[in-house]
This record gives sequence, structure tokens and C-alpha cells, in this order.
Amino acid sequence: MIRTMIRTIHLAAAVLLLLPLLPLAGAARAQDVKGIELCTQETRMDRRTGCLQSNVEYLHGLLTKNAADAQHKLNAAGAEIGALKSEIGALKGEIAALKAALAAEHAAIERLRATKLDKPADKPADKPAAK
Repeated sequence: MIRTMIRTIHLAAAVLLLLPLLPLAGAARAQDVKGIELCTQETRMDRRTGCLQSNVEYLHGLLTKNAADAQHKLNAAGAEIGALKSEIGALKGEIAALKAALAAEHAAIERLRATKLDKPADKPADKPAAK
């Protein structure tokens, strides 16, 4: 009874481990590139040449499209980089202004401290005598 349960568990584990590999078995039988025709089955030379030429034209169009897409993405990234650089420049300007304002505030605080230290502290008045 226990051996049967253990075998069932092992079988279930093996099936679960092999399930993710099932789509790969179907992909191995499919064509590698979508849109490409399998020209090796053509027996007549003119049809085979036409098939190969069609594949070449398809691949050329695909390369051209992918190159245009890549260039478009590169241009968009360049524009975004330019915008981010200008934003960084503006933020650096704001930081410099804030540092200057902070330095001015520190200077004002130091002047106030210096004026307080120069003045003698008021002595508390003597308490009036009890009547």
C-alpha cells in the first residue's frame, strides 16, 4: 500500500517535471522563422528558385523594418536623454540657488548670535523684600 503511494507520487513528480517540456517538442517540428517557406520540397528548379527569392525578399523586408524600428527607438532615446540632461541642468541651478540661500541664512544666524554675545545679559532684578 505504501509502496503503491510512493510509486504514484514519483510518477506524478515525473509528469510534473516533464510538462513544461511539451511545448518545446512542438516547437522543434515547426519552422524556425515565421514567414519563411520550406523550399527543399520543391522538385522543379524554377519553383525552388522562386521560393528562395521570395524568402530573400521577405528577410530583406524584415531587416529593413527592424532597422527602421531600431533607429526610431534610438532617436526617441536620444531625445529623452536630451530632455533629461536639460532637466538635470535646471535642477543643478535650483540646488545652487538653495545652497546660496542656505549660506545666507547661516550668515544671518551667525550675525544674530554675534550680536547677542556682544550685549551683556540682563541681570534679573532683585526680589522685593517680603513685607
